[in-house]
Amino acid sequence: MPVASPPEAMSKSVLIIDDSDTIREQISRTLAQAALFDHIHQAGDGIEAFKLLLGTRVDLILCDLEMPRMDGIKLLGMVTSREELRDIPVIMLTGREDRELKIRLLSEGASDYVTKPFDSGELVARARVHLKIKALQDELRQSNEMLKHLSNTDPLTQLYNRRYMMDMLDKELQRARRKGTRLSLILMDIDHFKKVNDLYGHQNGDQVLATVAREAASDLRAYDFIARYGGEEFVIALPETGHDDALMIAERIRHRIQSLRFSAPLGTLRTTISLGVATYPVDGIASVDDLIREADAALYRAKADGRNRVVSMTRS
Repeated sequence: MPVASPPEAMSKSVLIIDDSDTIREQISRTLAQAALFDHIHQAGDGIEAFKLLLGTRVDLILCDLEMPRMDGIKLLGMVTSREELRDIPVIMLTGREDRELKIRLLSEGASDYVTKPFDSGELVARARVHLKIKALQDELRQSNEMLKHLSNTDPLTQLYNRRYMMDMLDKELQRARRKGTRLSLILMDIDHFKKVNDLYGHQNGDQVLATVAREAASDLRAYDFIARYGGEEFVIALPETGHDDALMIAERIRHRIQSLRFSAPLGTLRTTISLGVATYPVDGIASVDDLIREADAALYRAKADGRNRVVSMTRS
């Protein structure tokens, strides 16, 4: 769940698109001399360029306007229509001194344009400016993703937090209702956790919480999600999962946590968990609150019956 940081020094690449081999080589030499890019790719028309873009990371596109098979305007439209490509700056190359054309290019998504025959210094300067703008945009996007991750994540366990979990559960319940599928919920609590803090201290208690969270999460499918509900309680949502399968998953997690072994000073600690399971749809469960209440009642019964067990209150 943590967001991985990108490499500090990521290589830069450019794609030069022109039906003239001479112009492509001229631009390539100019950019190579300026040492702006680690990789310089070339394409002779829009179709070849688009195929390359689908499989190659590119930081800047230099594109001729008039080309056979697919011209620059059509390629520009295809680039801006793809989410994974639309943030790549595109500098259009045109030999036409047409004010209306240049306005159209900018309005349809071009970042800039250079008139041919181009001045090498101007081309390099414009490329450098748009590379800098893209780097700033990438940095801002990364910061926003990190902030989003932090706002949705419990800092200790690196699981989703309760607020995000409630939003996700509401969406999953709506999806289950719309598609006529099942949604199961597991409410999980670490047994006698207060004693862990009392005997070993809160710092070691935090280590136990983080370890239990990691182990429980490792046993889930890619489309399941787990969140810290509060204190030593966790919620596990299992989309498109019937009640019997949810019970098996809960039992598997219980065994996994029971088998945990810790290093000193927690070497003698044996951790167990209690789990309550509920499934939508059944009578009495029509909302997220109903689902949580049902799972919580099952969890309470698991504790009352001696802990270290899986209990279901859901009516079949």
